[in-house]
This record gives sequence, structure tokens and C-alpha cells, in this order.
Amino acid sequence: MVRDIEDTLHPVDAASVLALLTERPRILALGEPTHGAQDLLRTRNALFRELVEHHDYRTIALETDCLAGLLVDDHVTTGRGDLDDVLARGLSHEWGAYPGNRELVHWMRTYNDGRPAAEQVRFAGADGPLEISAAASPRAALIALHDYVSARVDADLLPCTADVLERMIGPDDRWTEPAAMMDPARSVGQSAEARELRLLADDLATLLETHAPQLLTASTPQEWDRANLYARTATGLLRYHFWMADPTPARMTRLLGVRDAMIAGNLLALAGRGPVLVAAHNSHLQRTRSTMTMWDQPRLEWWGAGALVGARLGDRYAFVATALGTLRDQGVDVPEPDTVEGLLYGAGGLGREQLLVDAPRLAARLREEAPAGTALAARLSPWFGYAPLDPAGLADADAVVFVRDVPHR
Repeated sequence: MVRDIEDTLHPVDAASVLALLTERPRILALGEPTHGAQDLLRTRNALFRELVEHHDYRTIALETDCLAGLLVDDHVTTGRGDLDDVLARGLSHEWGAYPGNRELVHWMRTYNDGRPAAEQVRFAGADGPLEISAAASPRAALIALHDYVSARVDADLLPCTADVLERMIGPDDRWTEPAAMMDPARSVGQSAEARELRLLADDLATLLETHAPQLLTASTPQEWDRANLYARTATGLLRYHFWMADPTPARMTRLLGVRDAMIAGNLLALAGRGPVLVAAHNSHLQRTRSTMTMWDQPRLEWWGAGALVGARLGDRYAFVATALGTLRDQGVDVPEPDTVEGLLYGAGGLGREQLLVDAPRLAARLREEAPAGTALAARLSPWFGYAPLDPAGLADADAVVFVRDVPHR
């Protein structure tokens, strides 16, 4: 196996990342192989700070609820709200408890303090209002969309009143039933009311398109952006609930695809207003097809948000994967030398705890110099919460940030 990879390694800083790219990307995505590892979050924060301060990126998006994230954006731009409350309610998946996320939000507020709005860095949630065991009720997004449209177009153009929507949505807990993730029969997503709500949501979203000149004139840029966010979220959530009720073997593949389509839609919308930094799991951001094995399901494959966005933006989308050597408190020990992580772990012995890898160049070196019939092996993970780097996708990443030894918390 190739051992001389020194010229593919660089320091982990913003200038080195940008130097590996053919152009400054509209969306620069930093993936992670596990959630919540403090060293990885601090590496993310340092890179994002440099890219904001010196390279004019003005939006930071995380893999968290896009509607709840509005609370965080309001805090970092205006200072409104108590930081503890903002983190608890504004970051889903309980990610407000991660010190690295607290440090990021605090830094964003400090950076924005006293700056004009045009120079401030904004926060966004890239994910839908989804958790592992449930999806949110469509109420918040649908009612907010209806409120926006009904205040600006003729009443006879509306497909229904807000009271009709409220009645058809019903109690929120029937939408958030945790058992529905394992048992499609427990989902309301294909009930008569849910099917009708999908049509009504589509009609309301269509009004944004067909009346865009009028609505843009009657709205601030923020009001227009949020109305479109409500439309994407309402239609996406109802689509997700529909497939949650699907009893066929394609159910989980559909759900994974719908979720990443929602993330992709949010990222493309954010990129419409300026350059975006996004942090999420590698599987959401990679250009190659994503895979997962869960419960008693066979191997699942779907196109993640990075693949969807990359297909649209080309070189204006950049993906930097993150890989790690050890995560010992979760049983992830020194990697085998014939894996990507093992190769980089050996390079880390040169005294560098963090490395930025020119991924396409390393992949080319491996193809050219590895003995015939040999290839890097896929690392096996002893813990479900950590996903090793897929060696087959190395050439499709623009770079890899490698952190040698990572305490999980």
C-alpha cells in the first residue's frame, strides 16, 4: 500500500481548504462521522469562524430543525432571548446541550453585536422538523403559510380557511406518535385528512409561485424567505408522513430520500441569498449515494442532500468530509493500517493531531501506486453512532479533515 502521502496533507485552516477547490463554493459543506464529539465541533467552529471573518460567508446552517432554527437566528442577529432557552428550543435532537454548539451560537451573537444587518452572520436549520422516532405535526408550517398568504392575496383565491386547516390537522400527538416509525399502521399520514392536507398545502405553496410579483412587493425579504420555508416544510412534512404510513419494503428508503430532499431544498434556498456553510453528518453531505443498515432492514441506499445539491450546483458545491482515528470511549480503537483512517493515522504520527487531506489527489495516488489487486478496506465500526469513511467515495470528496484521537464528550 502507498506510504508516501506527505504532499497530500495540509494544515487544517480555511485558506488551505479553499486552496484545494477550483472556485469559491456557494455552499461549503463540512461533514462529520459522528454527532456530539467536542473535538470535532471545535474544529468545525474554528474553520467556520475563519470563513466568516476572512472569506465573507454569511450563513451557518446545521443539521437541525429549520423552523426551530428561526429562534436561534433571531437571537444571533438581535440578541433577543436567553441563550440557554434558545439552545434548548432552537436546536433539535437535543444538540443545544453540546458545548461546541453553545460556543458557536455565542460566538455568532458576539460577532454580530453592533454590526449592520448586511454584515451579520445568520443561522439556519437545514433539516426538517424530524426526529429519529417521529416527525412533527404540519400545524406550525401550514398555519404560518396560510397566515402569510391570506394577508396578501384575495380571500377567494385561498383553498380553505385557517379554521378548516386546524380542524383537519387535529391533535398534534396523532402526528408525532413514536410507534409510527416502527409500525406504519400507527401513522396518520395516509388518512383521508392527511391526503386532503397535502393538496391544500400544495395549493397554498402554488400561490407563492403564481403571485410572486405581488407578494415580493408586499413583503420584506425576510418575510418572503420565511413564507417559502413554511411552504417547503409543510409540503415536505406531509410527504414524509405519507410515506411513514407506507407498508411496503420501500418505506425506509422513501423516508430517507424525502428527508434529504428537504435538506437540499433548504440549502439551495439559503444559497440564493449568499454563500453558505453547512455542517451535518457525512452521509447527508457526500456526493456519492448514501447507505445505511438499521434494525432488521436490508442495506438501504438513497441520494443524500449533498448529491442532490451537487448535481445542481456543480463546483459551486464543495464537500469536506471529516474522519477520525480513535473514539475510545465508544470502543473505536486504532484503525487498521489498510483503511483510509489507518493510512492517515500513521501520517498523524508525524506529530500532527489534525490533517487536511487533498482527497482526490490521495485517491489518485492510491490508484497509481498501490500494488495490483489491492485497495483500501472499509473500516468496520464497533458502535452504531460512528460511520467510518467509505474508501470508494474518497475521490468524490474535495477534502478530508482527519482528527487523530477524539474524546466523544
